[in-house]
Amino acid sequence: MTRSLKARGLAGELAAEFVGTMILILFGCGVVAQVSAAGIGDHDSIAWAWGIGVTLGVYVASRISGAHLNPAITVALAVFQGFSWRKVAPYALAQTAGAFVAALLVRWNYTEVLNAVDPGLTIKTQGVFSTLPGNGTLPVGDWGAFRDQVIGTAILALVIFAITDLRNTAPAANLGPVVVGFLVVAIGMAWGTNAGYAINPARDFGPRLASWLTGYDTAWSDQYGNPYWWVPIVAPIVGAVIGGAIYKYFISRHLPRTEDIGPAKALEPTA
Repeated sequence: MTRSLKARGLAGELAAEFVGTMILILFGCGVVAQVSAAGIGDHDSIAWAWGIGVTLGVYVASRISGAHLNPAITVALAVFQGFSWRKVAPYALAQTAGAFVAALLVRWNYTEVLNAVDPGLTIKTQGVFSTLPGNGTLPVGDWGAFRDQVIGTAILALVIFAITDLRNTAPAANLGPVVVGFLVVAIGMAWGTNAGYAINPARDFGPRLASWLTGYDTAWSDQYGNPYWWVPIVAPIVGAVIGGAIYKYFISRHLPRTEDIGPAKALEPTA
């Protein structure tokens, strides 16, 4: 009986991660498709839609799974906040699957306009689904993008840990998801040049796979012809661990200690 309940609990958590990440990508890839293919909107609308997508995805999933929606954050929570290591891989798979399905929906919905603006399905619109160094046009190499993703995800993890630490000045009245959304908007506006601020392995790999399966032959490479797919996977994980370490050793250790209130409660499953 206990094992069955645990299995059902994990299944619910994975379903929540799947759907929450799907919501995130529907807004994120959807807005980039709209801007790139139809010319409706600009960089600011992209940054805001990604941030709002994060907020809504967190609201959808947080009660059940904690709404990590990002394998890098899941790993950082396992390293520093006691999240179960046995759940890391299942969470990452569920997040990536949610991103993949959402990207397929975006690809299907924007078929006509994507084919019209980019009949060959080239790197011109590849950025709708996956990131590129220098956003595909600026003189940024793969290692410059790697550095950028480490820094951007470190900021993401550090601030998320602060926002969700009830011993710190955590947002009241269930406003944590809104503040996390603002955080993503800010990262997009300040750190979007060098690598398109993937800051999330699932966000990049799931849509990249979806685009490759639906006609983007160059999906795994950058504009230089180099294999790039690994950068938005490895660099965000490195960055999240660095950000988590900064929070733990520079901030968390100096906060008042309590037995009943601990960090990252909003990012841990309640089941």
